[in-house]
Amino acid sequence: MIIGTGIDIIEVSRVADKIAKGNGFLEKIFSPDEIAFCEQKKDKDEHYAARFAAKEAFLKAIGLGLSAGFDLCNIELFNDESGKPHLRLKGPFEQLAREKQWQAVHVSLSHIQSTACATVIIEG
Repeated sequence: MIIGTGIDIIEVSRVADKIAKGNGFLEKIFSPDEIAFCEQKKDKDEHYAARFAAKEAFLKAIGLGLSAGFDLCNIELFNDESGKPHLRLKGPFEQLAREKQWQAVHVSLSHIQSTACATVIIEG
């Protein structure tokens, strides 16, 4: 049964501008593993933007938004051996998944030079 769905789309330039300003944006939003993954990519801003969109899509799927004040590093994206993206939930999100007995959290990412989007589906 589907518990929640979320989708987000973002302009890559918005994320690139935040990264360029510094101010600890990367460390506030992305885990060290996510940063390492994106930094090794030629089109790293697109990868950062897609991961940002996935975090926001996840929050929408659980009925929250960015204004809820959660640590976004507790929503971590990683790719398996085949390149498929997955969400790793930590802290309060991991606890919520256990309490609600979620069976799976699916994520899909897409990006082009100007735009990134993500969809999250939670099964219970």
